[in-house]
Amino acid sequence: MQDGRTADRPPQRQAAQWETIAVTMQAGRAEEWRHGWRLVIACFVGFSFFSFMSASIGAFMAPLGREFGWSRTLLSAGITIAAVTTALLSPFFGLLIDRYGSRRVALPGIIATTVAVVLFATANGSPVQWLGLWTFYAIVSISVKTTVWTTAVAGAFRSAQGLALGITLSGTAAAQAVAPPLVTWLVESLGWRSAYLWLGCSWGGLAMVLCLPFLHDARCRPRDIRNATPATDGVTPRQALRSSALHRISLATLLMITVTIGLLIHQIEILTATGLSPLNAAWIASLAGLAGIVGKLATGVLLDRYRATWVGSATLAGTTAGFLLLLTPSQSPTMIALAMVIVGYAAGTALQVGSFLTVQHAGLRNFGTIYGVITSLVALGSGVGPLLAGLAYDLSGSYAPFLAFGAASSLLSGFLIWTLPAAPAWNTPETMPRQSAIDSPERDANKMIST
Repeated sequence: MQDGRTADRPPQRQAAQWETIAVTMQAGRAEEWRHGWRLVIACFVGFSFFSFMSASIGAFMAPLGREFGWSRTLLSAGITIAAVTTALLSPFFGLLIDRYGSRRVALPGIIATTVAVVLFATANGSPVQWLGLWTFYAIVSISVKTTVWTTAVAGAFRSAQGLALGITLSGTAAAQAVAPPLVTWLVESLGWRSAYLWLGCSWGGLAMVLCLPFLHDARCRPRDIRNATPATDGVTPRQALRSSALHRISLATLLMITVTIGLLIHQIEILTATGLSPLNAAWIASLAGLAGIVGKLATGVLLDRYRATWVGSATLAGTTAGFLLLLTPSQSPTMIALAMVIVGYAAGTALQVGSFLTVQHAGLRNFGTIYGVITSLVALGSGVGPLLAGLAYDLSGSYAPFLAFGAASSLLSGFLIWTLPAAPAWNTPETMPRQSAIDSPERDANKMIST
């Protein structure tokens, strides 16, 4: 007969094993951040540079509409053209990223995008010229889109990948927080032409200053990314096309981007329709952007510690509450602010959740190509969303139909993420090969599970 001490050994040993795993995983996160935090900051600023055009177009609508007599549909059509162009070319740029790395694509892209933004100051009232400016911007700005930054970060982080991606993709939330009040102030103080000049040169210049020394990925193998892993694990593009999990991730991301970008592009007009002044509406929009940053950081921490399907489905489905609050009659300023905080918190996580789940289900070997295809669908949503919102207003005189569509789409997106199957074992942070010095103890800790 075994005594009590002998009977207690198995659970005690198991507890010790899990404690060892927790310690080694924590050490892995610390090691990754020690070598990769500069990369994350550079990617954060680079992604915010790409995102500020969509975040600021709402503040340009009123002055451009007054000066040129343009409809909101025409003003929104530029985003649509950019989205369609991006959808067509994103897979090609994904191939370039997989072959040459993020650095060689992004650095010339920052310069070209800066030029494209500055050229908007030359708008002369011609709809053809306006759409041509957006077409040029769309072609060159693909080189600084989501895939460039997520590929670099995903290749440098494993244990802390969720938070690293969250900070990187917070660039769009930062742009949403800063751009509306900044652009409104610049337009009122200097005029809309000077606003385009200042935004392009200052934001693009900051992105270049940070990306030039710090933007590297696994293909470049710089000394400051010592734990970068060669992208050898993952499915082929052909296998990805047959993956039901990637189909669901793509559809959920597409729906969320469609409704949230449509709302954010028209947010100033939606908020002023409730009786707020343009400046107060801009500050509430800024509050939503700040909530988006909190949402990305919180979601990143949760993704590193809990099942991604639980975190993603709850976050995306929660956006429904924000759309419904904006539909509520007799809204108070407090209710409007709460609605925008909810939307801001949850909306920006669509790309973050999609990126994280794509890495889990597709791997890194062809991540640029596969996520480039998903980005094409996202681009379509980015273009269709503002157009749908503009058409809803032009046809009905209200944004209510679009807000109702947004509530339903948020629920469906959360359901799609909830029903995802388990990710392949080789795609988890604990089992993917790594090159840092902490790998051996972590692998040993994992082996203890089977003993």
